[in-house]
Amino acid sequence: MATTDTLEFPILQSADSAETIKKNAEHAVDVKSMTDYDLTQASAKGDMIAFEEVYNRHHRRVYAICLRMLKNTNEAEDLTQDVFIQLHRKIGSFRGDSAFTTWLHRLTVNQVLMHFRKRTVKMEKVTDEGETPVQIVKGSEKPSRMPVVDRIAIENAIKELPNGYRNVFILHDIEGFEHEEVARILGCSVGTSKSQLHKARHKLRKLLQKQAPPRLFAS
Repeated sequence: MATTDTLEFPILQSADSAETIKKNAEHAVDVKSMTDYDLTQASAKGDMIAFEEVYNRHHRRVYAICLRMLKNTNEAEDLTQDVFIQLHRKIGSFRGDSAFTTWLHRLTVNQVLMHFRKRTVKMEKVTDEGETPVQIVKGSEKPSRMPVVDRIAIENAIKELPNGYRNVFILHDIEGFEHEEVARILGCSVGTSKSQLHKARHKLRKLLQKQAPPRLFAS
């Protein structure tokens, strides 16, 4: 299993000539003495040696945050990669108003929360017309704050949906595709997409009422 010492990091990988390697080695000595702020400014200008130093200094801290929130080593490793890819895109926005570790901590937490939002469905109840969204699972408007057992119950219920219902539900309610896009992806009509989504939501609610902990539907 990979560790934070052996994680592959595509951004930092390149095929260098002997001359480039020599220059990089000389530059690496310089970056060791740079402050975090100076490293961010150099990184923002495209200095990959400086960015590699940022990674070397802080990837263990980022991994620890991800692991504490996710409780899963594989997911924590993947999210550590994602955080630094996002950092590479946004590093120029760090202005030094706070400590870099504070800024990076906030970026890391936001990235993990985004991961939770993508992974955990926002449950909805519909009107007879099938289009008015109403929360059907208490607390699911903020998935990252839901107890783990609740998230597991929801994911297990989704797995029990018939294939057609599940495909439409995942594409529309989880991935965020519009009905026209769902229809195109699945090769069905827009009407069929809407109908299956309506049935999927009601089926899911019944499954949750039968399988999920009672407090999911407590008043």
